[in-house]
Amino acid sequence: MKKKLTCHCENVELEVNIPEAGFPKLMRCNCSLCKRKGAVMSPLPKENVKLVKGQDSLKLYQYHTKVAEHYFCSKCGIYTHSNPRSNHDKVYMLNVACIEGVKPFELDNIKVNDGINH
Repeated sequence: MKKKLTCHCENVELEVNIPEAGFPKLMRCNCSLCKRKGAVMSPLPKENVKLVKGQDSLKLYQYHTKVAEHYFCSKCGIYTHSNPRSNHDKVYMLNVACIEGVKPFELDNIKVNDGINH
């Protein structure tokens, strides 16, 4: 099912195609960056994610190995998605709270990825 993912100011918009069964996995990460942003994330294959607008508003943050790519809106500061070190060529990690209709505080069974030892 196609859904819209937006930052707070809606300058950045992505179209995401979520499987009918729902998110394949919900997770948080305990790495030095993710523990600070506290987002609930879900991986989706790159072909299921399309940037609709806001390329000029997206900013990239990288650290450590500079492989993972963390994207956020330069206007409102919201983290929208990332391209992780693992499965870098295959998936994006999406901030599920930015997806229309998702109520992140009602989600259950959110695993914690061990990003510290990754």
